[in-house]
Amino acid sequence: MVYVFLADGFEIIEALAPVDVLRRAKIETKTVGVTGKLVNASNGIQVTADMTIDEFDFYDVEAIVLPGGMPGTLNLEKNSAVQNAVDNAMNIGVPVCAICAAPSILGHKGILNGKEATCFPGFEETLEGAEISDKYVVTDGNIITARGAGVCIDFGLEIIKKLKGEAEAVRISQQIQCK
Repeated sequence: MVYVFLADGFEIIEALAPVDVLRRAKIETKTVGVTGKLVNASNGIQVTADMTIDEFDFYDVEAIVLPGGMPGTLNLEKNSAVQNAVDNAMNIGVPVCAICAAPSILGHKGILNGKEATCFPGFEETLEGAEISDKYVVTDGNIITARGAGVCIDFGLEIIKKLKGEAEAVRISQQIQCK
């Protein structure tokens, strides 16, 4: 199961576009409301999460996704359950995927030391120890980072590639005609 964590102030397209492509690839994906079952996106749209953080259980995690947005990224970072999920994922080699400002969460934890990573322009200094890339989407080991809303489909496709292989990512890409 892929879990996409949503906190008030999240960037809606960075969360829901990857959910869309992952579900098209038949990858079980659930949204987790960190700040409640109803989560307010940065644009004011309210989204009903599939579950709350209190219902989240790490036992079946295949990947975790941290969308950006402000103050969504800050709300994710200050949540101890999100911090524990990132730590557990890193400990067992489960992909940790972050887009826009959210790679800063990984940088602050020291997870990006010696790793190639990208983020929304202007957040580079928060990627502590990372080799900053000018690519839009970067995979280094089990860490996937992406620049922002403009590449959220590519971000989702990269997660598919990591979980189900390149052929499935290409199939979904062709299905949605983005390449």
